Amino acid sequence: MPETPERYVARVVDVPDAGIRLDPVAGSAVPGEPTEVNLLGLAVALALGSAQYEHHPEPRDAALQTVEALLAGEAVMPWRATGGVAGTVPYVVCERTASGHYGCRVQHRPEGEAAGPA
Repeated sequence: MPETPERYVARVVDVPDAGIRLDPVAGSAVPGEPTEVNLLGLAVALALGSAQYEHHPEPRDAALQTVEALLAGEAVMPWRATGGVAGTVPYVVCERTASGHYGCRVQHRPEGEAAGPA
């Protein structure tokens, strides 16, 4: 199996009228292997969908977006939150499973809590 990070944690940042951007915490890195990048990107999308994020209704910027740029926090994803927990900040938390794939979830942390991995 290629060398890949065991964890990926990123704060979900709202970008008004555009969508959301991921802001990886210190120590989080995007895998170097294209297949692993795509698997992590898919796991993040599934976690956002299960946490009631949906596609943003506004047309998105026509600029080319890559999965690597989205995971690195360099591009805006055309998604928006439809719910949330007052007084908290959402994070996407991903961990590699025993099979080598990523399992991700959206976790709400109290505002002002340290942004390190949970």
